[in-house]
Amino acid sequence: MFNPNSAIDRIKNSLSYKLGFAILEHKKQHGGGYITLSYKLYKINQQHKKEQKLYKQTIKIFPQLTYLKVESCRDYNESIKYKYHFSYMLGEALIKAHKTWHKGGYFKLPSLLKEKYKLYKNIQNIINILPQNLHYHFYNSTIKNHKINIQDLIDILKQHKDYKPILENIFHNFDFFIKHFDLIRIWLSSKDFKEKYKQENHPYPSLLDPKKLNDQNEKINYKNIPAELAWEMNLPLPDNYKFVFLLIHGAGTTTMTRYLRICDINLNRHWGDPIFQYMDSYRLLMKCLGCYNAIILAGQVQQRHKNMVLKFYYLIQKIVPAICVVRDPISTLRPIVNHYGNLKHPKEQIRSDIDVYSNLNEIFDIKVPYAYPDIKGNPTLNTVKEYAYDKYGDFFILNLKINVIKNINKIFYISMDDILPGRSYKTLCDLSEKLGFKFPNDNELFYQKTNSSDYHVDLLFFPKRIHIRQGNSNIVLEITKQKKYSDEYIDCNNLFTISDFLLNEICLIVYAKRIDYDSLKHIIRDSFIVGFFLEYFDRLESFYLNERKKLINEKDMLMFMRKDKKIVLQYKEKFDREFAHLKQCRPDIVASWKYYQEFERMCKELDGN
Repeated sequence: MFNPNSAIDRIKNSLSYKLGFAILEHKKQHGGGYITLSYKLYKINQQHKKEQKLYKQTIKIFPQLTYLKVESCRDYNESIKYKYHFSYMLGEALIKAHKTWHKGGYFKLPSLLKEKYKLYKNIQNIINILPQNLHYHFYNSTIKNHKINIQDLIDILKQHKDYKPILENIFHNFDFFIKHFDLIRIWLSSKDFKEKYKQENHPYPSLLDPKKLNDQNEKINYKNIPAELAWEMNLPLPDNYKFVFLLIHGAGTTTMTRYLRICDINLNRHWGDPIFQYMDSYRLLMKCLGCYNAIILAGQVQQRHKNMVLKFYYLIQKIVPAICVVRDPISTLRPIVNHYGNLKHPKEQIRSDIDVYSNLNEIFDIKVPYAYPDIKGNPTLNTVKEYAYDKYGDFFILNLKINVIKNINKIFYISMDDILPGRSYKTLCDLSEKLGFKFPNDNELFYQKTNSSDYHVDLLFFPKRIHIRQGNSNIVLEITKQKKYSDEYIDCNNLFTISDFLLNEICLIVYAKRIDYDSLKHIIRDSFIVGFFLEYFDRLESFYLNERKKLINEKDMLMFMRKDKKIVLQYKEKFDREFAHLKQCRPDIVASWKYYQEFERMCKELDGN
């Protein structure tokens, strides 16, 4: 029964559909010759006219019975495809021929029917390839608006019917694909695409030609494609980077990135999920055109991000060298086990401004928030076990990077020892010659000591401004680890502390404004003020030393592992996989790893038992 509120029924009740359906049924049932068919079609046409006439008369008297617009029907989206049933298309051709009978319309009917049938078959072929969720878009936009040649579309889809990754890319970005069809068709039919992606069965083929994307004279290039869309279309990173930094978590990342930036090398941020890292890299490369850029890759991946990180690596396609700072793997566990809990940072408890009358008990009543603490809030050896089983993600992914990023033409391995104070400057000079970046200045940062536990405490106490208020005057001292190069300030460490630990290991500096210096020398004769600073610096030194005692070291970890053979085997498998390439290229570095050699001996002992 006809339902006027159904878009599907409305299309099926159209003259085009009824005529076409009658022709197909007549042929199917072998219902007689052309005379019989012509009579059937004549009767259908007459009946349709009567129904239309009756409908118009009815709504003239009862306008409330007017049908909804077909677009307002609930099944409108589903109904679109019925206009591309062969019944409807056949009826359309017949009506067109009849309307132009005086211009030879019926003589043109056979060729028109052939054209309609070919279109119908092509549409069906495309529909069989397209995912269900794209059917409506295809019918309503692609065909209805005649945005592209259907034959060209079927050709390109058939051409790649056995290459699933590019079909998924096309379907995922169907609007963009249709809008820029001619450009994409040329790329997907090119020799470059075939050799670079299809023959290699590359899992993340680019929807656009990377060579053209890197050419700013092209209409569509990297500059006018946002990072979010670039990721969705599998576009490789823009090629204006010089090398890749294969980061290993716990192997001097903070130090090395600081050194590279001293040499005017632009680096992306290496935290966040892989999509964030890709987009941050993309935006950096677009922002820093003509600069010396490098891509740094995070040293850890969560299991839920494994597919995303693989995609990110596959989208690093320029042929470039890589650098990798490597460290005794037992030592790399140390900063992990003792890691600072950034999300637990007690910023509400930290007082950046205090005065000499402040209660020091309140100032120092604060704890370092470790990432993986025991019930007392201190680092725990149980973290060694948790990392063996990837509880916090996989931190041993160097081998993964090397295997996936195919275009790395050379890896420069750098021992952790070579970026320590005293050696780091020479290391960066040597690296600048190999990689062609700016020769580093003899910067004092190359000679500063770093210690993970000290860094934890630094976050709690630096910088600190101490106010000395007397009468209407207020002298402000800034205690920091960052040197000031302005003549406005003067270093007055000698007035407040002679602690070798604070001055030479922590590298603390007390600054005052130069204009206050003479007054300051007079004020600090006050025994109360002297007592405050003596106690402050004494407690600060004790805080650092107590925090160092909490840290877990390599010997602690090896003793812990020795008690559990399963943990040893877990790490053995990880280390063997992780350093396979390094052992081939730089066995000397591996041989220098004291704790790793002890670990290997422990493995042999356990095998013997």
